Amino acid sequence: MKNLLNREAKIGLVTIVSLALLYIGVNYLKGVDLFQPSNRYFVAFDNVRDVTISSPVYVEGFKVGLVRNIDYDYSTTGKITVEISLEEKMRVNKGSYVEIESSFLSGASLHIHLNTFVDDYLKSGDMIEGRKGPDMMQEMQVDILPSVTAMLPKIDSILVGLETLINHPALAQSLTHIERTTANLEGSTQRLNRMLGEDVPAIVDNLKTITDNFSTVSSNLKDLDLNGTISSINETLANLKLTTDKLNETDNSLGLLLNDRQLYDNLNGTMENASKLLLDLRENPKRYVHFSVF
Repeated sequence: MKNLLNREAKIGLVTIVSLALLYIGVNYLKGVDLFQPSNRYFVAFDNVRDVTISSPVYVEGFKVGLVRNIDYDYSTTGKITVEISLEEKMRVNKGSYVEIESSFLSGASLHIHLNTFVDDYLKSGDMIEGRKGPDMMQEMQVDILPSVTAMLPKIDSILVGLETLINHPALAQSLTHIERTTANLEGSTQRLNRMLGEDVPAIVDNLKTITDNFSTVSSNLKDLDLNGTISSINETLANLKLTTDKLNETDNSLGLLLNDRQLYDNLNGTMENASKLLLDLRENPKRYVHFSVF
């Protein structure tokens, strides 16, 4: 009997511990820290759409608490009490109010708007005024949907224009030309690769050969006696100049022949007379040659 009671006591103890851990775990998943001191306030709303237990509570964008419970007063309509749990150090001024703000991704959240003009604070358990913030869906219907509706005819016109452009034969021709151009570029690229792989190495070898030849010629030119060659050329040019100067003077036969006009005329006359004499000798030889026969 003693062992049986001990077993039952152990089972009960394990059950109690499991339930406690389960309660703590569920609250932890909800974001509730059971071991941190907090203050509780109540907020009255007439509509709490998208607000759930564990919805966050913010002050100026900073999270200071969360929703602990939501109660609906069935004795009347439009009266919903939301219990929020705030950090112990968080104090709420009298005259402050709580507003619900909804979003597409994170649901709804509560935002406390503090009345910073007073220094009197609410106590834990007091009631705070609740207000419904702007509805994003309603704002979208009022602000965005009319603009979208006005844009639909333009979008339809744009789509018609795009369809016309896509179905236009010129576009098909342009795509064909682009395809041909791409094929030509591909062929040119292949020929260029072939040239780079076959012709360029041969050209490089020829350039190397030419460079080697230039190097050899340069070495040969370096070995030549350029100073002596230039001196010889200079002497030859000086002699040629001296000869030319002599020919331009009249103190020598060649100079007189080239520069004396009278001598040239006399020689020319002598040549003409000699030519006439030879001609007459050929035509009338008897004048100049006599034959006698014994």
